[in-house]
Amino acid sequence: MFDFIAYPMANLILLLYVVLGHSTIAAIAALTILLNLLVFPLTMKQQQSSRRMQELQPQLEKLQKKYANQKDKLAEEQMKLYKEAGINPLGGCLPLLVQMPIWFGLIIAIRYVIPSTPLDLFNFSHHIYKWLPGIAGIVPLQSTFLGMDLGLPPNPAQWWSYSLPVLVFITSWAQQKVMTPPTTGDSQSQAAMMNQQMQIMMPLMMMLFTLSYSTGLSIYFIISSVIRVIQYYFVRVNGKS
Repeated sequence: MFDFIAYPMANLILLLYVVLGHSTIAAIAALTILLNLLVFPLTMKQQQSSRRMQELQPQLEKLQKKYANQKDKLAEEQMKLYKEAGINPLGGCLPLLVQMPIWFGLIIAIRYVIPSTPLDLFNFSHHIYKWLPGIAGIVPLQSTFLGMDLGLPPNPAQWWSYSLPVLVFITSWAQQKVMTPPTTGDSQSQAAMMNQQMQIMMPLMMMLFTLSYSTGLSIYFIISSVIRVIQYYFVRVNGKS
């Protein structure tokens, strides 16, 4: 289903592998940076929206207190406030929807360049861009990084490979932490509790996701989260200037 994304992505990994001294980890890291540059306009808009949401938090809490017993009126006033501030409350979903095909495409691409079965190698062999310089005969790529096989999911035989999903959780949590609007006033409010749950649930879901797929995918998520944290820092600094 995602082969239309996976084939170009796999060939780009091959090209980066050749350019970066036949290092698979470097090729995946470089691809991660390129993909984050591709979705940069969307993630930047999301982070700007998150920053504005933080600025609106005191006003939102005033509305929650004022219309505590008028749910319909509260929703109406909140939407009015969002509209005046130029914020789409659902805008944060778009980057996630765009990135999901990229994730699944990358999963398949890694399986193609580091095939675990002869069938994977055979299927991809017909879709290698042979006009790319230096990629003839290099599949499968060298897949070992710190004793871990980047083409395999974390497993007990390489127990230290479980450290990567843990790092996925930590970096994803850091990303959620900096982008979640701080709550003031009633810490037991619905908004506060939802924010606290999201700070844990999203990183946990990402960690569980990476436990089922190749460790190379964990590299993508770790680097992406670090990039987003740095990116958000610059958004916040520029917003104050």
